[in-house]
Amino acid sequence: MRDDRGYTLKEMVTWPARIAEGLSVTLRHLFRRPVTVQYPEVKRPPKARFRGRHHLRRYENGLERCIGCALCAAACPADAIFVEAGENTNEARYSPGERYARVYEINMLRCIFCGYCEDACPTNAIVLGHDYELAFYERGENIYTKAMLLDPPPSPELATPQADPEGRFAHRAILPEGLITRFGDPMKG
Repeated sequence: MRDDRGYTLKEMVTWPARIAEGLSVTLRHLFRRPVTVQYPEVKRPPKARFRGRHHLRRYENGLERCIGCALCAAACPADAIFVEAGENTNEARYSPGERYARVYEINMLRCIFCGYCEDACPTNAIVLGHDYELAFYERGENIYTKAMLLDPPPSPELATPQADPEGRFAHRAILPEGLITRFGDPMKG
């Protein structure tokens, strides 16, 4: 049997019990300790696999790791990365090898933080760090340039461009002499 609102007698009798059940959940959680973090005064450390803001890394000798190959731009599914290569000279050396990234830009509005750029890079130049505060107020601020992404050199005298009168990096495609990647030394067969 239904009343004029469409409820059965069983529904009309059990609704107070359902409301009491819902309120009991509220009362149980009322006396628990809150898990609120007082951001920005207290910041939670991100998880180990968190992918945050991009960084362009350097070698220990101050040269940039990025060689301008644009594999990161090719791997990006959102087409958020733009790389324009430039030629290294012995008077102005930015990276080991023949080329360097003259222009490196990431559109952070388009980036989906998938990490494909990090996987595609042969020199481990681009990494996604743990920085998560990426707010900006103007639309133009979302383009991160090479100057914004590049890590600072180990010391001011190792800043790029560096003079290389001997030409010791002119024929090295990826790594300067003596540096070893996680896969071993690529210059030794």
